Amino acid sequence: MTATAPPFGLSPIRRPLAAVALLAALISLLFGLALAGASPASAHAALTGSNPQDGSVVATAPKEVTLTFSEQIAMGEGSIRVLDPSGKRVDTGSPRELRNGTVQYGINLHGGLPDGTYTVAWQAVSADSHPVSGAFTFSVGAPSQTTVALPSDEAGGGLVGTLYGIARYAAYAGFILLAGGSAFVLACWQRGAGARPLQRLVVRGWVTLTAATLAMLLLRSPYTGSGKLADAFDLDGLQSVLDTKPGAALVSRLLLLGASALFIAVLFGAYAKREDEKEKQDLTFGLVIGGAVIAAGIAGTWALAEHASTGIQPGIAMPVDVLHLLAVAAWLGGLAALLVALYRTPDITSRAVRRFSRMAFGSVLVLTVTGLYQSWRQLGSWSALTDTRYGQLLLIKVALVAVLVGVAWISRRWTGRLAGDEARAGDEEPAAEAGSSVADGEAERPAAGGTGEVDPERAVQLTRQRAALTATKEKRARDADPDRSGLRRSVMVETGIAVVLLAVTTILTSTEPGRTEEEAARSRSAVAAPLTGGQVNLSLPFDTGGRNGKGTVRLDVTPGGTGANNVHIWVDGPGDRPMDVPEVKLAFTLESKDIGPLPVVPDRLTTGHWTAGGVQIPMAGDWKVTVTVRTSDIDQTTVDKNVKIG
Repeated sequence: MTATAPPFGLSPIRRPLAAVALLAALISLLFGLALAGASPASAHAALTGSNPQDGSVVATAPKEVTLTFSEQIAMGEGSIRVLDPSGKRVDTGSPRELRNGTVQYGINLHGGLPDGTYTVAWQAVSADSHPVSGAFTFSVGAPSQTTVALPSDEAGGGLVGTLYGIARYAAYAGFILLAGGSAFVLACWQRGAGARPLQRLVVRGWVTLTAATLAMLLLRSPYTGSGKLADAFDLDGLQSVLDTKPGAALVSRLLLLGASALFIAVLFGAYAKREDEKEKQDLTFGLVIGGAVIAAGIAGTWALAEHASTGIQPGIAMPVDVLHLLAVAAWLGGLAALLVALYRTPDITSRAVRRFSRMAFGSVLVLTVTGLYQSWRQLGSWSALTDTRYGQLLLIKVALVAVLVGVAWISRRWTGRLAGDEARAGDEEPAAEAGSSVADGEAERPAAGGTGEVDPERAVQLTRQRAALTATKEKRARDADPDRSGLRRSVMVETGIAVVLLAVTTILTSTEPGRTEEEAARSRSAVAAPLTGGQVNLSLPFDTGGRNGKGTVRLDVTPGGTGANNVHIWVDGPGDRPMDVPEVKLAFTLESKDIGPLPVVPDRLTTGHWTAGGVQIPMAGDWKVTVTVRTSDIDQTTVDKNVKIG
């Protein structure tokens, strides 16, 4: 007789329900915090340049506006809009790709544009499937007031972005339960194919992944376009989505889910009922091969449409990404299946737990190797590990994995102690069976009256009573087993950490890689001193110490020589978004000649953009440029940098 693993100290019904309720609440809380704390999905592609440049003043109206990006993007009708100071569109035609060795798009402008400040707003879809957007201004002749407000929301935000993000979380969770739960049954506990709790876990994973994939397919058009939920049912928009790489990946996933439904039917149908060992062994081999192909195919739908498909070495990155996702599913999905088995099935053995421990160890090895490669590919430098959002999230993920491995080591120790208990229980089994036989013999004695016959109804009643009494005694003995209680608690902790890890991983897949973020920042910021008489460009980080007090000041001085100059100041917050601050002040000091500080009070042109004209620089030299930024009534800071002017 094999020792069993019933629920912990509570009643058989209350304990599992309490555990499931706690886990559901934890999942809801973590996903809610993740969605609330994460901005709309940033992406792989970034704007690295434009002509005219952001904030520049040109003498004559340009015939076109061009935008240069770090990676390939997809643009459609209306992806680039140029607005005059009154908000009227002055662009004509559709954006066209300029094939000059870079990823560059241009759009023509109407002729004879009057002087003033013009706004360029753009929106596109990155090659890794995420929407990107932005806006900037340039002026013809001289800056002017404009009624156009630079958009502060990124593409992929709003209600549609939130729903799409929820669907992405659900898709990952569903795949992990589907693939990991099936792997646990086939590799660790084949008798579990007949356990209803495990069947429900895997089927719910399939339903979740299927529903999330359908939702993403419908929401894809408004997510990358209008942002209106009603457009989810626009057939033209759906058709355009099907013509894209992400759309094709989602449709392929649905087809593979159809095949996985057949796999589930066989696993929990014919396979669970098979008694002949030879036939079951052959069917196991077929299910393992078929399940692995289907799981790899579903994992490939993410690799083919997201970060792995763009950037450097995509031919290596995509299969590595598939292996990484399969290892995550085997580890975390198997962990969820083990938790359900420990709480809801009475006959899970320590042998099954030990097999899962070995499977989890192999998964961790695969995760380590593939994770190191992915980190190198997406970061590119040590500084990106701490200076970019992607790197910071990666550090959190690594820390969670380390904690999870530590708790798994504790679970492994409990498993070893449990195996010893089961071995001792097996030695005591003959005596227990003998006692049971004696009890059964007594139950078969004739009823009082000496007729030698047993009342059938009375016999059934006695059998039920004996079964209930035996079950109660066994339950008390098992609940008192500290080894089983310790194992269940450690697995519960593992599962909680795994939920956090899943949330962080999902956010990580929608975050701009550190390598791209640093390259885009270098392209946008020119901090070197200009040539004599050339335009001065500065980029100065600041921190006022208050709430929302961190940002960057970008400063352009044109023409950057002696005499009158035009000054443009941009204040950017986190994510390079325009930051609305109450006050910005500027001063120029030539310390070598004891000149200054010469104060400059710029005017607010639009959100995050300040300008001042006719700023006099009396002589050439190494000037100290001092910028004071006030972000609230009491939070203020001053930053400075020396540059050569004139």
